[in-house]
Amino acid sequence: MNSTGQSGSGVTVRRLLLGSQLRRLREARGVSREDAGYEIRASESKIGRMELGRVSFKERDVADLLTLYGVTDQEQRTELIGMVHTANAVPWWHDYADVVPAWFQTYLGFEEAAGSISSYEVQFVPGLLQTEEYARAVIRLGAQAAPESEVERRVEVRMRRQRLMLGGDRAPRLVMVIDEGALRRPCGGPEVMRGQLGHLLELADRPGVEIQVVPLGHQGLGGESGTFSLLSFREPDLAEVVYLEQFTTALYLDRPREVAEYRDTLDRLREEGLTADQTRELLTSMRQEA
Repeated sequence: MNSTGQSGSGVTVRRLLLGSQLRRLREARGVSREDAGYEIRASESKIGRMELGRVSFKERDVADLLTLYGVTDQEQRTELIGMVHTANAVPWWHDYADVVPAWFQTYLGFEEAAGSISSYEVQFVPGLLQTEEYARAVIRLGAQAAPESEVERRVEVRMRRQRLMLGGDRAPRLVMVIDEGALRRPCGGPEVMRGQLGHLLELADRPGVEIQVVPLGHQGLGGESGTFSLLSFREPDLAEVVYLEQFTTALYLDRPREVAEYRDTLDRLREEGLTADQTRELLTSMRQEA
């Protein structure tokens, strides 16, 4: 493993904070993204990615943008330019770049920086709650042509995410809403499913982890959105992000109106879902049936 790899939370938080501050300075000055891009010999979309913390930064670019935005205070300039180095540090998932696509690397950074993660899953048990055997079966299902070595590296990534997200002082609060159909979809065989259901029962007793099942046949409209995750951050300057994973890419939404719609959807799903005790009863029954 690369000994220079760091926990992604510090890297991503600094990128997000630096990007959000650059965006506020640009908007306060009334500068368009197109004009900002022209100033640093880049495109409008590059400015957008910088402001969302999705790309690395160059000191020269940040310095030029600060000049364009009228930032002359030397202390403020030094602080912001000084964030560039830490924002460009190498996160742990860099060692898995061969099996982790760029669009998912962005999510890993958001995930580690989050203070809370709320998800709705319709196909499988959420990745952070999967056993190693279940994860291996899911990954094989989605990458049937992949060599076994690649499958195992993907499993490693998932298990490492779990160690970071389910343990330690900075572990986020997890709210996992799972459609019952995802739990009844056989994956890996009866023994794997029994182990997975038992694991969910254990996790449901952990502080900071809430697991709720939405039963089959519920009449609400909340699930029309499909699978999604809502990530909130500890730093008050960082806006919530909605993550929508697609087959070969992902969407990241941070506009307040869009985020609010997904939060409302999650609230409706939780209202339609089983209580914590009912969820445990269902998981216990399904484990006995598996």
